[in-house]
Amino acid sequence: MSVPVPPAAGQPAVGGSDLSSPAVELVDAELSYGNRTLWSGLDLAVQRGQFVAVLGPNGSGKTSLLKVLLGLTPLTAGTAQVVGRTVHRGNRRVGYISQHSGFDWDLPLRGRDLVGLGLDGHRWGIGSTGRRRRARIDELLAEVGASDYGKVRIGQLSGGEQQRLRVAQALATDPDVLLCDEPLVSLDLHHQRTVVELLDHRRRSHDTAVVFVTHEINPILAVTDLVLYIIDGTFRLGTPDEVMTTEVLSELYGSHVEVIRRAGRIIVVGAEDMHHSHHDVAEPRTPVELRR
Repeated sequence: MSVPVPPAAGQPAVGGSDLSSPAVELVDAELSYGNRTLWSGLDLAVQRGQFVAVLGPNGSGKTSLLKVLLGLTPLTAGTAQVVGRTVHRGNRRVGYISQHSGFDWDLPLRGRDLVGLGLDGHRWGIGSTGRRRRARIDELLAEVGASDYGKVRIGQLSGGEQQRLRVAQALATDPDVLLCDEPLVSLDLHHQRTVVELLDHRRRSHDTAVVFVTHEINPILAVTDLVLYIIDGTFRLGTPDEVMTTEVLSELYGSHVEVIRRAGRIIVVGAEDMHHSHHDVAEPRTPVELRR
């Protein structure tokens, strides 16, 4: 089922994409692995400028949904489109931001090199050093407030600083859609807020759709338009106020789950697994692999 929500405010989309189509559209979509169905009958229309949170317990198929949209995993049934075209690998209209993971301290890769992989990571080795490319990397670093990190080895940067660079890398092709696979994991509250603000600014200034997989909705609650909650082959789709309720989550989990709202936060009591970090059936590939 789908719930119509007015698109977030923003400017006309850029990049020559089809303005008449949703940024992301799944119709009667099903994904199964053997005898196990992660979800079926999923209708999802993400409009330009919308921020969609994808939640659910361990193994529910959240990361697998991103893999479908990245063209890495085919649907078992139904259709999936991005900006009006069937999903496919290496789509430059799609940006991908992964979880934070550390780099070796002495890795000979600077911040601007990591961002540059978003421009030409499909080529062998580090890309060319042409003037236009250097200027574009400088623009991307400035956009995420990471100009000072460009010449620093990435292993010597903090987790939050590295995530700024990953956001810049994901924006390298000026995408219409940003797919985020738990990018706030292992970050402190300050850096979580910074990453969310960067993504929110991008979607409002460029009408970029954001599909954000997470275990914890509170850091993104203020910017979330829709919640897709997946569990045990079923799902609910709607606004945070419609989905994050005692009644809906109790129905999804098949047992009583208490949802408490306090000081602008949502506290869920009774679903022991829902806040545990995990990996779904399979991980998306790195940005370098995605564009080969």
